[in-house]
Amino acid sequence: MSGPHHDERLSRLWEEHMRAPFPAGFRGVDFDGIDLILLDADVAGLVQWELEDGLDDDGVAVLWTCITRLDTILPLIGEDYCTAYYARLRLMAGDVAARYTPSAI
Repeated sequence: MSGPHHDERLSRLWEEHMRAPFPAGFRGVDFDGIDLILLDADVAGLVQWELEDGLDDDGVAVLWTCITRLDTILPLIGEDYCTAYYARLRLMAGDVAARYTPSAI
């Protein structure tokens, strides 16, 4: 396992996310069978794990699943704040994933 990875943008996005309230009216909502609260919790946990210790292979696999789910739900939300909230999660997930993607891709 690698040591903690610190990235100014990821840290800033994480701080913003921690201050942002969960989108009102979207508790218990799912799109295409994807529960928004669980997706939020999964991505937040992975970002926190990355910032503290760095992900292991299982964490990276879960991260890619979360990215697929974010890409599925983002076009379906249709509410500005909720879309921005999940777009920030997608940015963070993408920043983390980029660290585990070979540069040739």
